[in-house]
Amino acid sequence: MNKFEIKDLNLYYDNGSNHALKNISLSVPNKQVTALIGPSGCGKSSLLRCLNRMNDLIEGVKIKGHILLDNEEIYGNIDVAHLRIKVGMVFQKANPFPMSIYDNVAYGLRAQGITDKKKLDEVVEKSLRGAALWKEVKDRLKSPAFGLSGGQQQRLCIARTISMEPEVILMDEPTSALDPIATKKIEDLMEGLKKNYTIIIVTHSMQQARRISDRTAFFLMGELVEQDETAKLFADPRDERTRGYVNGDFG
Repeated sequence: MNKFEIKDLNLYYDNGSNHALKNISLSVPNKQVTALIGPSGCGKSSLLRCLNRMNDLIEGVKIKGHILLDNEEIYGNIDVAHLRIKVGMVFQKANPFPMSIYDNVAYGLRAQGITDKKKLDEVVEKSLRGAALWKEVKDRLKSPAFGLSGGQQQRLCIARTISMEPEVILMDEPTSALDPIATKKIEDLMEGLKKNYTIIIVTHSMQQARRISDRTAFFLMGELVEQDETAKLFADPRDERTRGYVNGDFG
């Protein structure tokens, strides 16, 4: 079963003068990792931001086409705040709030009016365990989040996302600022998270896409060139442009 169905999606910036996504049709399977790859400026992040309507926040954006989440049109008459809880996002640079580790994870729940300490404690621990961070921070939950390493901060942002019980986690180059050890921890974490969540990751690293994703979609100059099971796309791409990119001929 597919979580997202994207059909004939076109996105324009600058009130139509910049055609950034061109007739994109893409299926995203439920509870798998789908990687979006391609050179800088090819439309990967633009597509990712469409999936929780973050592009609504950019002036001069026009979107045509359809994006269905569980067969519901997300650009229809829906509650966008609820959509962004259902479809959480982890950004390229870790962005913890200037507060304690505990308060970072509890923030969204408190914003929803949840004040019961027992409930908050349970969710904070569960979320930190889910982000493979609990053992490292359980004795310093009241310490500032900025005291964590870069990799720990990124896992804290993942914990903050999953505390809201999303169904989808979008990741926009979540390891690009991290060292190889921290990157491996995030990649191992994704392998576990896909049992419960649909994950869509934008990555510049073809090696990372090969390691962690079930399916890969290759973008070039705003077009979706090819999508397939990851092993097949890398081993035997159908399109010569895909073959050139995965072989390192350009990009």
